[in-house]
Amino acid sequence: MNSFDIDEDLVRVLVREQHPDLADLDLRAVDGGWDNQMWRLGDELAVRMPRSPRAPTLLRAEHRWMPELAARLPLPVPVPVRVGEPSERFPRPWTIATWVPGEPADRTPVTRGPHAADALAAFLGLLHQEAPAEAPVREDRGGPLAVRQGGEDMFQSVEGVDDKVRDVWEDALAAPVWQGPPMWIHSDLHPANVVVADGTLTGVVDFGDVCAGDPATDLAAAWVLLPEGAATRFLDGYGHADEAMIRRARGWAVLRGLMLVSVGRAGDLGLPGGKVTWGPAGRAALDRVLAW
Repeated sequence: MNSFDIDEDLVRVLVREQHPDLADLDLRAVDGGWDNQMWRLGDELAVRMPRSPRAPTLLRAEHRWMPELAARLPLPVPVPVRVGEPSERFPRPWTIATWVPGEPADRTPVTRGPHAADALAAFLGLLHQEAPAEAPVREDRGGPLAVRQGGEDMFQSVEGVDDKVRDVWEDALAAPVWQGPPMWIHSDLHPANVVVADGTLTGVVDFGDVCAGDPATDLAAAWVLLPEGAATRFLDGYGHADEAMIRRARGWAVLRGLMLVSVGRAGDLGLPGGKVTWGPAGRAALDRVLAW
């Protein structure tokens, strides 16, 4: 994924050169991350170093929009506080953001379903506001499911998928599309992008794909993140999801579940980019979709 090494020495030098007032803070690597490699900086900050070609664009989106969005959100989210400029040592921009404490949900699943359902409903209810005209647009994230590339490929890549899962997908494709204004959405809510403490959701991270679109994209989290039986409470708390939106959301949940299973399988095989903790999370998500 990355054409140059990112190690502790490099990160220390970059922080010292560009943000010397932070140079004496403790620095330690954080396991995980997809587009960005992350390092804790002291107790309250994190350095995010882009390691995929698209990562700089995602970091710029976070830097532009997260301070504004975070002000109204009821759960902690990472807010960029410093920018690292490209240099001879590292040719891409990088950021320093606030650290969101907790464990990723792919490693520490939610167990307090009602509490987490209420927290997620409140969070998305406040995030899903009409986005300004200059907000990022991602058809593959917040557009109609029919234009989402790779849906069929996901079914082909995952063995042993119940036929009823495909029925949910087909029903979502047939649902009426979103007719409202483009709303702010996270667009990538899966277990590695939320954190858990004391059995419930305590933060949401990785807003690089934040964009304007159909809020059903995020409502998939009812089945992807929450334990079985919590989706109804979540949707009741969210309050304005009609039947068509729920059908589309279940389709997005199928896509996310298949993606998680596929990445988990790659992890089991030791392939680059694979994450063994994602497979069980994906299977559980598909089971919850079918149990609805």
